Amino acid sequence: MQIYSKFGIQDFIVCAGYKGYMIKEYFANFAMHNSDVMVDMARQEVTFTRSQLPPWRVYVADTGESTMTGGRLGRIRHLVADDPYFLMTYGDGLSDVDIGGSIDFHRSHGKLATMTVVRPSARFGSTVIEDGLVREFKEKPQTEQGLINGGFFVLSPRVLDLVENDQTIWEHEPLQKLAEARQLAAWQHNGFWQPMDTLREKHILDEMWVSGKAPWKNSNPSAAS
Repeated sequence: MQIYSKFGIQDFIVCAGYKGYMIKEYFANFAMHNSDVMVDMARQEVTFTRSQLPPWRVYVADTGESTMTGGRLGRIRHLVADDPYFLMTYGDGLSDVDIGGSIDFHRSHGKLATMTVVRPSARFGSTVIEDGLVREFKEKPQTEQGLINGGFFVLSPRVLDLVENDQTIWEHEPLQKLAEARQLAAWQHNGFWQPMDTLREKHILDEMWVSGKAPWKNSNPSAAS
């Protein structure tokens, strides 16, 4: 959400399912979670201090615990139906993607959907070998393989016509049909991108955050094409 907020996006819909109540509780008590608190017992007053709260409006929608990715979008159709486009991302990928650039690109081509594509990291780290000796380890370099779905979309509400029910998987029929109809444009991001699909990847991202070197937080938006 902070990634989007840097580009002036302040209204969010969270498609909640598993442990959705915890997400609702977090945002309902956002100030409590992100501030120091002074409690005046005599006056029965609670004051939040040292808080820098974002100007967000967050709608947490209960979209069902077993609902698939496309089905979740279908569940919130009434919230985006009147907009020319809406933005969508998953909850497990971090990037310094240029959200503003992707929106401008989407507006320029007139297609129903724009998908950010990225070049993935290698599954395993690599080694640098000189004269038969290992000289250096490299942590998951980018591969030379093709581009993949980076998980950041700009979408016309009309794409939700392709969602049949709760069991629709966004990455299957909807995206495939958009591609077949030549309605899915690709916005290429060449900067930082890292999913958090494994515990190992969580540790990598945690280390970046603790070290103060989190590209999705600190870097300026990367150029894309």
